[in-house]
Amino acid sequence: MSRRRIGFWYRLAAVICKPPLLVLFKRDWQGMEHIPVDGGFITAVNHNSYLDPLSYAHYQYNTGRVPRFLAKAGLFKSGFVGMVMRGTGQIPVYRETTDAATAFRAAVTAIEKGECVAFYPEGTLTRDPELWPMQGKTGAARVALLTKAPVIPVAQWGAHEAMPPYAKEKKLRLLPRKTLRVKAGPPVDLSEFYGQEPTAEVLRAVTEKIMAAITAELAGIRGQSAPAEPFDYRKEIARERRAAREAARAAAAAEAAGPALAPAEPTAPAAPAQQARSNPQAQEDEGK
Repeated sequence: MSRRRIGFWYRLAAVICKPPLLVLFKRDWQGMEHIPVDGGFITAVNHNSYLDPLSYAHYQYNTGRVPRFLAKAGLFKSGFVGMVMRGTGQIPVYRETTDAATAFRAAVTAIEKGECVAFYPEGTLTRDPELWPMQGKTGAARVALLTKAPVIPVAQWGAHEAMPPYAKEKKLRLLPRKTLRVKAGPPVDLSEFYGQEPTAEVLRAVTEKIMAAITAELAGIRGQSAPAEPFDYRKEIARERRAAREAARAAAAAEAAGPALAPAEPTAPAAPAQQARSNPQAQEDEGK
């Protein structure tokens, strides 16, 4: 899709959003040559700040190939935001409903029309303590196998310094001026999976390959080595739930045991004079 087909609503959003981004942030953009000039494609992007969509959309808008995001259906319902979401052709996701597959059908249709569809494969902000990409979900893999479209891994870094994920107060930390780093890598080679039945194992293998490509690009931006294994949020949740259940069982057992296991009554504190005598320095002071 050329710049001539970006459309009124995307240009309006750019007019509103680009000036503050240009003033408030520095930019380090790399890999734009990997964004296809024409034809449908997928971008798979890591997620570590609420500012990520603005940072990435700014980057990609400047390539001339605007992204269509998969976004929560509630954002489309009313108000100016909903009007912009609909006007810019974003794709509503109806989570935990029978319409959940509709988003993937819409994504496939958009790609077949020659558009770019952007996925955050993690599905949410990363829970990795060091903000590395965690294990991804299989949505991008499903669409990639259905369309055989190029999958471009995109890494972002720096937005979290202005708005950290899961901060108690969602306040912008604009000073000193932060640098938004975005880097696109070469397409992920998924040809070995084409023609295979999209089983859970195949989808997981495709997803892992996509996430590994994103992580490699992020490691280059950060100048650090990535963890050997991605953070598994489901395992972490299971571990926390086991710990909570064990703590609850221990508390219930202690309560059932009654006074036998109750802590002994604390010894009454010594009188002030006794406390003074027990302290050599106090004894010396007392004798003065």
